[in-house]
Amino acid sequence: MSFFVNFSLFFRNRNFALLYLGQFVSFFGTMVTSVALPYQIYMETHSTLMVGLLSLVQLIPLLFTALIGGVFADKYHRRLLLLVSEGVLALGSLLLALNANTETPHIYLIFILASLMSAFTGLHRPALDSIVQQVVDKKDFAAVGSLSTLKGSICMIGGPAIGGLLLANYGVTVTYLVDVATFAISLIALLLMSHIPSPARIKDESTWAALRQGFRYAFSRQELVGTYVIDFMAMIFAMPMALFPAIALSFGGATALGMLYAAPAVGALLISLASGWVQNIDRHGVAIAVSAAGWGVAIILFGLAKEFYVALICLAIAGAFDAVSGIFRSIMWNETIPNHLRGRLAGLEMISYLSGPKLGDTEAGLVAAAFGITASIVSGGVLCIASVALSCLFLPKFWQYRKDQHAKIEGATECS
Repeated sequence: MSFFVNFSLFFRNRNFALLYLGQFVSFFGTMVTSVALPYQIYMETHSTLMVGLLSLVQLIPLLFTALIGGVFADKYHRRLLLLVSEGVLALGSLLLALNANTETPHIYLIFILASLMSAFTGLHRPALDSIVQQVVDKKDFAAVGSLSTLKGSICMIGGPAIGGLLLANYGVTVTYLVDVATFAISLIALLLMSHIPSPARIKDESTWAALRQGFRYAFSRQELVGTYVIDFMAMIFAMPMALFPAIALSFGGATALGMLYAAPAVGALLISLASGWVQNIDRHGVAIAVSAAGWGVAIILFGLAKEFYVALICLAIAGAFDAVSGIFRSIMWNETIPNHLRGRLAGLEMISYLSGPKLGDTEAGLVAAAFGITASIVSGGVLCIASVALSCLFLPKFWQYRKDQHAKIEGATECS
């Protein structure tokens, strides 16, 4: 078995190749904008608290639309949902560019647009996660997990790095326009995909009843709950990205900011390129828990680092641990969740892995404002490790989960 990531899926599955290419390009643009938004807010207000509040404003609508988006993904045509949501996101980036091009950009408008774009991201992601399960054979789920991590890590390296250079040389307006162009490429790729059938319609029931069915299924499974809780806690306590603009000023400004955002993805990229070994690991729960604890340790070391290169190395190590966790979470979700529930469970997953960082940004900004940047980062890493240990203690089925259990789970009675 190869030690490296398997690229053969691109040649065997045209729909997956087009989907992957389009999402690769659009996610690259999203990462460019993810640097531009907090940078613009910080340069206009010089407040880490305002940067943290930006993340909170992005989180609130996401909590609602991720759940609704999960129901929509199980009811309606998933490619259509992707086309609509990406079209709206492209429009949002265009409006951010127009606002940035004014003599005095409106801060309130940035917050409104960021909130609306986050809301449509909540409709987009469940459709994306569930359509992948639709177009890929089950035997390729491990490869999908590795390729997804590879895509994310490359974009999180290139996106912030290019974003920092664009900000330093051309300003925020051009930076937002780059994101608009990447969405256009993704929309074309979606249109080129072959026919994908609508999901099997869930029985005639209200949105709330469909949501309840998804919640019952998720929370009846300790192994699924563990994947959500551990990642959620790790990101809340040990996600210091809201502090990067302030940290970057002591290391050279916008260019250093791009490097800080990109550093975790460097470690993730190295892990994802050499991820063929994940298919040989049976204890998926253990792999996720150990990786999350490793993230916490690396973040502590980052908070204590005095030299810029040491800080970057610590962030790269953190990113490597996060990539391993992400690969095994993806495998567990795709192997154990039936397709007719995949959209709703993807909505829950989205709340876990996207709201955690948003709350983490807010927590980091608040603690830094009260006690300082170093205290915020180090205390967060310590709390991350403690929360992982407690989660494993109270969720023993998650810790004990093995990959051969999914066949047994499929035969279990599903909630109705």
